[in-house]
Amino acid sequence: MPKTPPKYRAPALDKGLDILELLAASPTPLTIAEVSEGVGRSRGEIFRMLQVLEERDYITRGEGDTGYSITPRLFRLGMEQPQLKTAVEAALPVMHRLADLVEQSCHLVVPSREQIVVIARIDPPGEIGLVVRVGHRRPMSQATSGHVLLAYQSDEIRNLWLDMIATHEPDLDRKKLLKLVAQVRARGYASAPSHIVDGVTDLSAPVMQHGHAVCALTIPFIERRASSITMLHTQAQLRQAASDISDALQYGAPVRKE
Repeated sequence: MPKTPPKYRAPALDKGLDILELLAASPTPLTIAEVSEGVGRSRGEIFRMLQVLEERDYITRGEGDTGYSITPRLFRLGMEQPQLKTAVEAALPVMHRLADLVEQSCHLVVPSREQIVVIARIDPPGEIGLVVRVGHRRPMSQATSGHVLLAYQSDEIRNLWLDMIATHEPDLDRKKLLKLVAQVRARGYASAPSHIVDGVTDLSAPVMQHGHAVCALTIPFIERRASSITMLHTQAQLRQAASDISDALQYGAPVRKE
């Protein structure tokens, strides 16, 4: 579908946002020439904009002037939103307890347009575990936590999200994804082999507020020969932890202690 033309224009702001979005999507730093080509503007047009963005700490240059990359500044600004700060504050004590009980790392995920983004994590108490960095993003359709977030939305919101996903994934099998999401909803949590790391099972459960999932609590479960903690036990502890965070968000209740 064609995009609706913007009602108002702010060329300088458009230019800066184009640069930030380009750098955010790039896995490696970009040179001035690459930024120029990527946003379709001349070097002269973007040179001053790059200098200002760097001075304001939105972008940075690598050692040896290898190119520009985005800094975590935008992420930190996003984390100042009251609802995200409240969710993290409610979740962290529970996540610490969960990591100790199951001897695995865990992380908290929220939706971000057609993606999911990690907003908090707890490292495993032992020496072995898979840690996902704060700020990590993945397409919602390809993430276990994304399936949980989709499963616990109203039909209207879910369809809006699926439309957004489809604009970035033209080959999306919507029917297959909806079937998977329905299975997650019926089971109450998600469990699937990691799309990224062999030997890891992603377990994810919804954190609920006002009848829908606002976050997903996820454990990248690694089965270890020396540990007596099973995946079944980990699933139960994960669901209880997600429920405790939901209660804290809903009622401001203190978290359950062992």
